[in-house]
Amino acid sequence: MMTTADQTEIDNFAALSDQWWDQKGPMAPLHAFTPVRIDYILQAIGRFFPIKTNAKSGAKPSLAGLRILDIGCGGGLLAEPMARLGAEVTGIDVTASAISAARTHSESMQLAIDYQMITAEDLAASGVKFNVIYASEVIEHVVNRSLFIKAVATLLAPNGVVVITTINRSLPALIFAKFALEYIVRLVPAGTHDPRKFVRPGELCAEFGAAGIVLDDMTGFAPCPGGGFMPIGSLAINYAASGSFR
Repeated sequence: MMTTADQTEIDNFAALSDQWWDQKGPMAPLHAFTPVRIDYILQAIGRFFPIKTNAKSGAKPSLAGLRILDIGCGGGLLAEPMARLGAEVTGIDVTASAISAARTHSESMQLAIDYQMITAEDLAASGVKFNVIYASEVIEHVVNRSLFIKAVATLLAPNGVVVITTINRSLPALIFAKFALEYIVRLVPAGTHDPRKFVRPGELCAEFGAAGIVLDDMTGFAPCPGGGFMPIGSLAINYAASGSFR
C-alpha cells in the first residue's frame, strides 16, 4: 500500500514530541518562524475569502465559518492560532506523541481542535473537504510527494486555498537549512532534513498543477538580524506558495 509517511522522519520527530512548546528547545526555529508563517497564511486566505475583523479581539481577523486542515500539525504551533481566530481546525500528523502533545496543550488553552493521527491520503479517502489546507515545513519530509499532493487536491473544497511552506533544493538552502542549523549552530537535531527531499519552486508548481491546483503566489523567508523571520523576494532558502483550483 502506498503511503506518504516516512518511518525515519516519524522516529526523528517522535523523539522531540515532549519539546514542541519549549521555545528554547529543538523547536525554537519553528517558534521563531511561526509569526511570519501565520501572516502569509492569513494573506493567502484573504485572497479567496473575505476576512472580517473580529470586534471582540480588536484588530485580529475572524476566520469564523472556515474549515481549516493543518497537515503535519506537530504540537499545534499553527493550529492553535487559527483556532483562536475562530476557524474550525483539524490537525493531522502521523506521529502519535506529537498528536498527544498537541491535544494536551490545546486542552490546557481551552481550544477545541480536532487532532487526528492519520495520513493525508487516508483522511482524503473519508470524503471530508476543507476551505483552507496548509502544510508548513512538511512536504520535504514525505516519502511520496505526488501521492501527498493528490491527497491535498482531494481534500480541498471548490474555491478553497492551499498554502505550502518548504525548503528550496538549492546551495544556499543546503548550507543554511542543513549544515548551519544542524551542525554549526545546532538549532535542530542532526538528520532533521534530507536535502534530497528539498523542493524547487518550479517543481512544486508543476506537481500541484498536475493535480489541478495553480500556485500563483510565492514569497521567500529569511532570518531577521534581531531574531525571527521576515518575508523577502528571494526563494533561495525557505519559501511559501499558495493557490487554488484553476
